[in-house]
Amino acid sequence: MENKKIALVTGGNKGIGREIVRGLLRAGCRVYLGAREAAKGQQAVAELVAEGEVEFLEVDLTNPATLDAAATQLQRTHGYLDILVNNAGINVAGDGRASSAAVRSVELVLQTNFLGTLAVTQAFLPLLKQASAGRIVNVSSPLASLTLSGLNDWGLLGYSASKAALNMLTVQLAYELRDTVIKVNSANPGYTATDLNGFAGTDTPAQSAAEAIRLALLPVDGPTGTTSSANGPLPW
Repeated sequence: MENKKIALVTGGNKGIGREIVRGLLRAGCRVYLGAREAAKGQQAVAELVAEGEVEFLEVDLTNPATLDAAATQLQRTHGYLDILVNNAGINVAGDGRASSAAVRSVELVLQTNFLGTLAVTQAFLPLLKQASAGRIVNVSSPLASLTLSGLNDWGLLGYSASKAALNMLTVQLAYELRDTVIKVNSANPGYTATDLNGFAGTDTPAQSAAEAIRLALLPVDGPTGTTSSANGPLPW
């Protein structure tokens, strides 16, 4: 096996994803920057190549053919994957409060953020099982917390539900893999200035990437099946 850890970050061409890629490169990983649009992915790679070994990989959460092709490429090139960061996600117009959210908008968000991430995870899990210590990081959100959602008027039913489902993936997969060296955790960025919220957030992408990077590089005695932000554990 190579000395460098091999990592894949979905949605790595912009925002938090790009900063996760940058952080893993600075930590000495060889990183595959997953994106659904080749031009944007290649542009991000060109901007990050000075940081280390980074390569574009077409990964479209809603296109299984790209997942199969990407997994096949990594199998042929390395035979394993050390780190999978499930960062890609969307929000769409029409999402809103439970009483008024457009059902189709909720469906679209769930299709990408949860079902798409599930498909990615299943596609690359065989490669993670071949690594000496696999790490899966699901980029979630404080809006996923059932506890916090009962105390706040966030008004994004589809987005919140998709991330809550992602947390369920975290805990169930962590339990399933409890007797292996693979660790599965959810990272929760802060309110980040990205195009997802019209750059209205208060935290920078670099700040919000920190927890995902930490979880991706957990030592052997690190936790599994947790959800946390840079400030510590969050309630489910």
